[in-house]
Amino acid sequence: MSNLMPVSSLGGAQHTGYTRIREIGPMGMISLRAKPDVAGLSAAIKAVTGCDLPAPRQILRAGDALAGWMSPDEYLLIIPHSDVPTALQKLAQDLAGQHHLAVDVSGARAMFAIEGPAASVLTKLSPTDFAALGPSELRRTRLAQVAAAFWLEGDGATVVCFASVARYVFDLLCHAATPGSEIS
Repeated sequence: MSNLMPVSSLGGAQHTGYTRIREIGPMGMISLRAKPDVAGLSAAIKAVTGCDLPAPRQILRAGDALAGWMSPDEYLLIIPHSDVPTALQKLAQDLAGQHHLAVDVSGARAMFAIEGPAASVLTKLSPTDFAALGPSELRRTRLAQVAAAFWLEGDGATVVCFASVARYVFDLLCHAATPGSEIS
């Protein structure tokens, strides 16, 4: 294991338009692959995040930790970066003998906060019906031409994308937040 301090994809980039766009990072992220009927899955997720097993298209928060449903057999666990090694050990212990895969994807993902009217920004980039987007709902979709996931928090939102396209996504969000381009 490396003793290097984690870094964010864009060095904490920020932009202020009619809403503020801010890179969040570095965060610990674990991709957990397991069918929902795997024995002990709910307890294992609760042990590392404090969250219950998320239902389809749901993201749950417990303090600084989140657990999100990504697909029928995939969950995204977001925790403080320093907790990832311990969380991986705990998941391996709690799910021993069960068919699962838990991988640290922290360095492969980037996160952004949209602080302000997020729906106005994301409507320009995503084929999402924001009137139908429920509270605690995680949406996997595309932002322009790249895969992303997001969820609303108040009138803001959090966006997760691959680190390899972090600059592109940040620039898209900044452009969509240009003053005067608000969508009512």
